[in-house]
Amino acid sequence: MDERSALAALATTLPAAGDDAAVVDGLAITTDMLHERSDFPAGTTRETAGWRAVGASLSDLAAMGADATCAVAVYAAPEFEEAALSAFVRGASEVCELVDAEYVGGDLDEHTEFTTATTAVGHVDNPVYRDGATPGDAVCVTGELGRTAAALRRFAAGDTESGNELFRFTPRIAAGRALRGHASAMMDSSDGLARSLHQLAEASDCGFAIEWDRLPVHPAVEEIAENESDRRECAAHVGEDFELVFTTPDPDAAIEAVERTGTDATVVGEVVDYGVTADGEPLPDRGYTHGDG
Repeated sequence: MDERSALAALATTLPAAGDDAAVVDGLAITTDMLHERSDFPAGTTRETAGWRAVGASLSDLAAMGADATCAVAVYAAPEFEEAALSAFVRGASEVCELVDAEYVGGDLDEHTEFTTATTAVGHVDNPVYRDGATPGDAVCVTGELGRTAAALRRFAAGDTESGNELFRFTPRIAAGRALRGHASAMMDSSDGLARSLHQLAEASDCGFAIEWDRLPVHPAVEEIAENESDRRECAAHVGEDFELVFTTPDPDAAIEAVERTGTDATVVGEVVDYGVTADGEPLPDRGYTHGDG
């Protein structure tokens, strides 16, 4: 079973699961696990790893429209080095500070490879779920797409400084909070835009029609993309950008609300009755899969 099949199998016994975070009595909670082999390219600093790992969980809270309260992490490695551990905590603390949350510690364990499991906690009284998209709504994204794709190319080329810079991102907590009351459905783009649209389509029993030329692509992609096909691959399928993908019946009001937080948002298409297409052609359900290495 792959990750999605496993989640589907658990859905009948875990009704609170299936969205970016679980919300119980206003408490939003989410957890993630990342491994050196599959999630941190050679050259990733421990500071960047701490930032990115905790940021990924904070992004899940953002997708629910939640305020972030705190985060914890498990740090596991073959051996403990003071400098590496301190750097990890520094990165985790810095990304929490960006969203007015607090990194409050966690657990240490020995493991055959560097691995971290992170949990973030927040609060939201009116969460935004994945199942509210309606035909006629606009579909939008925050920020720019392809940041992680560009980072991976930089790491592969040995430009670890640029790779680490691109790997550190600001979780869209403020934007998610601003979209409460505007977004009809929302999730983060950790699996890539294309896969996110398919997941939203399944949850909302609808379809999406997007246009390639409307996608906001990160400037770093323009520097590394070999051609237009490669540019689209970076923007739609690589994933791990941690932007918000949302639908709204009033895109002008939603975008204005997001922009007041200092983040851009862009209409990239519309919700339709069925199918997921880009420029009228089927958009493959392909993106980041947890466990790929």
